[in-house]
Amino acid sequence: MSRKSRVRRWARGFRDRDTWAAYGFMTPWLIGFVVFLGGPMIISLVLSFTDYDGLRESSNVGFANYEQLLSDPKIRRSLANTVIYAIMIVPGTMIVALGLAMMLSRVGRRSAGVFRTLFYLPEVTPKVAVGVLFLMLFNGQVGLVNGALGLVGIDGPDWSTDPAWVKPGLALMHIWSVGGTVIIYLAALNNVPRDLYEAAELDGVSGWQRFRHITVPMISHALFFTLIVQTINALQTFDEAYAAFYGSSASATYSSDAALFYLVYLFQQAFQFLHMGYASAMAWLLFVVIMVITVIQIKVSKRFVHYEGGDR
Repeated sequence: MSRKSRVRRWARGFRDRDTWAAYGFMTPWLIGFVVFLGGPMIISLVLSFTDYDGLRESSNVGFANYEQLLSDPKIRRSLANTVIYAIMIVPGTMIVALGLAMMLSRVGRRSAGVFRTLFYLPEVTPKVAVGVLFLMLFNGQVGLVNGALGLVGIDGPDWSTDPAWVKPGLALMHIWSVGGTVIIYLAALNNVPRDLYEAAELDGVSGWQRFRHITVPMISHALFFTLIVQTINALQTFDEAYAAFYGSSASATYSSDAALFYLVYLFQQAFQFLHMGYASAMAWLLFVVIMVITVIQIKVSKRFVHYEGGDR
């Protein structure tokens, strides 16, 4: 097909009523993308090369903000905290959610509906409320968690003040909100063909082998999806940590950097110290880190993710 023919065909399609209807339905999303995502990203990229405090006119500083990122010790500290936290919560969330989903797949439909609702309730809890709840549950002296541990003779740690236990405590609070992941895994488990399990049972395959060689490969696409989403969410952790340790009432009593996650430090630079240009450079560094990790996950997944039709 010649170039002129392709142009004429495109022009006819552009004049088609259905085409205009499609553009009409897409318009709200396009406007939202430009106003709330695409536009701010471009503005932040421009600001990352400036010295801007939000009050005075910006001045161009070239790559100075990015050079400062390399020498700022708190950048390394906050990135390390964030990565360690992600390593804790991503596999933890996936394992707990898969275990709950497998239990739900074995109960009746009515009971499963009730438990799905109960498991999903923490998902709709405001993140700031979760941060406040963390301080109540994991208080080293009067918290319910240490009180429960004391009943079985275990002396619980100071979750909210000991730097070594701050991230594990926050990770436990995060894993509490696994309802959305449970529902995704439950849907994937319900789509696994039953005849595969029946054939395996007839061959005398053990439960662990059925899980390893049937369940995991058949739901690997759901596992891969949640791995990507959970990793991105973990690297953007902010609400719970800020509400628990850097809010107006908490900041005066907590001075350790154990809960200084990357977005918390970015927020401080932007809205406490008014270093908008530097904060924009931090945002783009995080964007690059997330992109690199996501690309690596996609490349590695081709060896392990099973798709219908046998493609990998």
